Amino acid sequence: MHSARLPLVAGLATLCFVLAGCSSKIADTTQYSGFLTDYSKLKPSESPSGHQTLRWTSPDYKLSDYRGIYYTPVVYYPAAKPNNRVSQATLDQIRSYLDTQFKSAVAQRKPLVSQPVPGTLIMKTAITAVKAENQDMKFYEVVPVAAVVASTMAASGHRTQNSVLFLEAQLLDAKTGRPVMEVVRKAYGKTVPNSNAPIDLTELKSGIDEMVRDVVAIPAE
Repeated sequence: MHSARLPLVAGLATLCFVLAGCSSKIADTTQYSGFLTDYSKLKPSESPSGHQTLRWTSPDYKLSDYRGIYYTPVVYYPAAKPNNRVSQATLDQIRSYLDTQFKSAVAQRKPLVSQPVPGTLIMKTAITAVKAENQDMKFYEVVPVAAVVASTMAASGHRTQNSVLFLEAQLLDAKTGRPVMEVVRKAYGKTVPNSNAPIDLTELKSGIDEMVRDVVAIPAE
């Protein structure tokens, strides 16, 4: 191979590596938590805000068939563990804020009931991860030299990252206990400057608020 081509080949190889590490707009199978019943039924969908998500709805489901929703508090699944980027206080704040906002949004769709009885739905929601991912490559980075620089920044922890919250939710028929809707959502918040920067509610609040607006705006089945 001609020596002049070596930098180009190396750059393209690095580009492939970096692109492989770019974040996906939806959760992939390795990011499923086990909270939901059956992930194989999920299909790509678009929320009212235009956000990509994964969703399954029973063909027999109609919101109008139910008179209310029994809302269960948001949980972490699996149990959340603080680390050097996300403190226990932040985990508690994120869960509390999401829980309060989601409960209010659900109440705008159907009355909340105090017991899961026939003719009602049960809503269960879990935060399955709070993390940050390297930003997608920009168009000007899709050249060999820039790709090398981008990969070096990512490897050294200096590349700008997106704060991300993963959510899984389901609606169950209270009478049968069977799911009628399941959703996996990957919500993006604000960016953080590098892989060492802490993540808190301030970064994730916009992503949570967008999900809440979608709960209110999603058309009734």
